[in-house]
Amino acid sequence: MTDTEHSPTIWIDVPGARLAVEDEGDPANPTILLVHSAVVNRRSWDGVVPGLLDAGYRVIRYDMRGFGESTAEDVEFRGHEDALAVLAHFGVARSAVVGNSMGAHFALDAVLASPEQFIAYVWVGGGMSGFDKEPSAAEMALFEAEEAAEQARDWDLATEIDAQIWMDGVGQPATRVDPTVRVAFKAMDRELLEPGRVYGQRKPVEELAAGRLGTVRTPTLLVIGDLDTEGTRASAQKLADEVPGSRLIHLPDVAHMVGMEKPAELAAMIVEFLAPLPRWS
Repeated sequence: MTDTEHSPTIWIDVPGARLAVEDEGDPANPTILLVHSAVVNRRSWDGVVPGLLDAGYRVIRYDMRGFGESTAEDVEFRGHEDALAVLAHFGVARSAVVGNSMGAHFALDAVLASPEQFIAYVWVGGGMSGFDKEPSAAEMALFEAEEAAEQARDWDLATEIDAQIWMDGVGQPATRVDPTVRVAFKAMDRELLEPGRVYGQRKPVEELAAGRLGTVRTPTLLVIGDLDTEGTRASAQKLADEVPGSRLIHLPDVAHMVGMEKPAELAAMIVEFLAPLPRWS
């Protein structure tokens, strides 16, 4: 993951939370909104952002409520509404949106709720509301071990197991990825596990995305690492089968955190996907 100079944090108040946001690039350029995974924060996009800025885009990213610098109250909320609120704060009428993991889930709900706002959607190793697949035995063993570590308040062990699942890929050696990237992942994940953090009470959307995929008309790119979990890979295939005109890219020897493992490659895929579309504002 490449270091990037961070722009000043912008604070956006939404019902029950205060979101930490970065706005980079020329405001006159087409906007791309980045929504991160549930095991990291907005810094997970550090290696991706420079390639998007160099291609002439404005990039907005935020910490989901309770993550990174953002704070939350213990109240009900819908994740996609925060994404829409961030765009509204900046007066962005149209945007591309890129989401990883739970961020891809929220982004898809936003696309379905407000399709006129989104010129394109990039789903990266994510999921969707209303769809789950039973984990493999090896995955279940790690999920249960991580839960046991949390219950034992062994935050370092829980972080290490998260890294084995989401950074390394289940059954892969810890040496598979760049050690500096693995350290960065664990630092972001570790702070999320400590007591005292409040994330709010996530409320599902009224119409689950899994039953509405055929209605998506937003150009959609799907990016999946072949070392990701079985459930995530199944989600990618379901989206590819049911979202009209979607394009699926498989990345061999890559796990869940595509933007951290292969930041330049992901940025290039996004730029190539967006290039044929009319410029937007």
